[in-house]
Amino acid sequence: MRKLWLYWWIANIFWAVIFSVGTAFVWLRDIDGAGVTQTPEAKLIAFSLLLIVFIFPVILQVVWLIVNIVIISKNKNNRHHA
Repeated sequence: MRKLWLYWWIANIFWAVIFSVGTAFVWLRDIDGAGVTQTPEAKLIAFSLLLIVFIFPVILQVVWLIVNIVIISKNKNNRHHA
């Protein structure tokens, strides 16, 4: 059971680091790969796209959290009935 929670936390830390690095990259660059100067509006659009992309991992993590909680509650119920 603890392994499931450990893996869940490791995955959350991984996604948080990736999101933080991506956010810093978007906000701190002055010129993008195409040589276009980044205005605050362009940075906001890029950040919005980054948020949209990270919605999928967030949904997966929430589902994984619910599964962990359900498994733990079933294991507690099984121990009380045994």
